[in-house]
Amino acid sequence: MQPHTDALAPEDRELLTRLAAIVVSRGMAAPATVFLESMGPMNFLGSQALHFFAPIIELACSAQDIERIAHLLERRDTVSRLIGLIESASRSERASG
Repeated sequence: MQPHTDALAPEDRELLTRLAAIVVSRGMAAPATVFLESMGPMNFLGSQALHFFAPIIELACSAQDIERIAHLLERRDTVSRLIGLIESASRSERASG
C-alpha cells in the first residue's frame, strides 16, 4: 500500500473522476458532497463499510473498482479530492446543460 502522502496513480485519478461523473449524472452531487464532508474524519471506517457492502455495490461497479475505491478511501486526502472532482463535474454539467 502506498504511503498517505504519495500522489495518486493515474488509474486511481481516472477511477475517482469516473466515480464523480457517475454521481453527477445521477443527480446526487449535493447529497454525495454533504455525505463525504461529514464522513471525512471517519474515512477509514467508510472504506471498511465499502468492503462490507461490496456484494450489493457490485451491481453498479466491478469488484476490482470497489476494492480500489475502498483502498483509496483509507487515504485522508482522497475524500477532499473526490469532493473537488464532484464539484468540478457538477459545474461542467451545469455549464453545458
